[in-house]
Amino acid sequence: MSVLVYIETPGGKIKKSGFEAMYYGAKTAEMLKTTCIGLIIGESEASNQLGKYGATRVVQVPHKGDFDAQIFADIIYKSAIAQNSSVVILSHTADGKCLTGRIAVKMNCGLVSAACGLPEMRSQLCIPKMVFSGKAKAWYNILTDKAVISVSGNSIQPQIIGQDVTPEISNLEIADSKIKVISRKTVEGIVPLPEAELVVSAGRGMKGPENWNIVEELAKSLGATTACSRPVADTGWRPHHEHVGQTGVAIKPNLYIAIGISGAIQHLAGVNNSKTIVVINKDPEAPFFKAADYGIVGDLFEVVPKLTTAVNKFKQGH
Repeated sequence: MSVLVYIETPGGKIKKSGFEAMYYGAKTAEMLKTTCIGLIIGESEASNQLGKYGATRVVQVPHKGDFDAQIFADIIYKSAIAQNSSVVILSHTADGKCLTGRIAVKMNCGLVSAACGLPEMRSQLCIPKMVFSGKAKAWYNILTDKAVISVSGNSIQPQIIGQDVTPEISNLEIADSKIKVISRKTVEGIVPLPEAELVVSAGRGMKGPENWNIVEELAKSLGATTACSRPVADTGWRPHHEHVGQTGVAIKPNLYIAIGISGAIQHLAGVNNSKTIVVINKDPEAPFFKAADYGIVGDLFEVVPKLTTAVNKFKQGH
């Protein structure tokens, strides 16, 4: 038996979440005393690097079409059979969410999505996952002989534990997709929120989109990704892909700076797994302060520019 890890390659590149999933698979395989195989569908310029994160082999399935969940799930399922894989691991991304359920049904096995840590072998394979909007951790037992797991972003720090491997080309037959993509709009040039380690977020306290430059300047000085609360996205001040919270993107960065956000329970549910939370708000009774590691009570229009200046001064001296 083996562990099979599907690696997403948007634009032929492997994102951080892909290396996280690969390392997660390698450590799972180590626990199960078996081998770990990386699976790539389509082209990738860095497929050989998967060996550095624990892949003993990398299988590449040629594919030139667009993402189709039904086709990709079938490829992963057939690859799992071909490689005699008892565990299939994916990233908990938009594509991963489309695939995990389909694969689990095909394999007739248990599924744990958004795993937040490495599994353990107790009486069965046991996998940790955050529950109750991130307020607690639960351990899920997989009662079937096989398992499908998706790994939440930033849950595990990938480490180099091996060497490059040469990909093997698979000759799996691929069905024709029934989906035709007319157009595609993607966000380029920034670290996606689920992968971001530093996030600067703001809410209605900004008073309007014309003031967002101070948020962007702080984010630029820190090398952070920008985010926002739901009301900000709903009113069109910021694009919806920046919306973090229970109904938006759930994130767990190393640092989350919340500017002018009161801290409603729906917002906290999507960010309370952040390692360090800094809150800037003029209302000392804002609920967010209860979840904060550090808090600044003050006018954000005075505090944020001073913080940006301090960060830039620190960078110049180091």
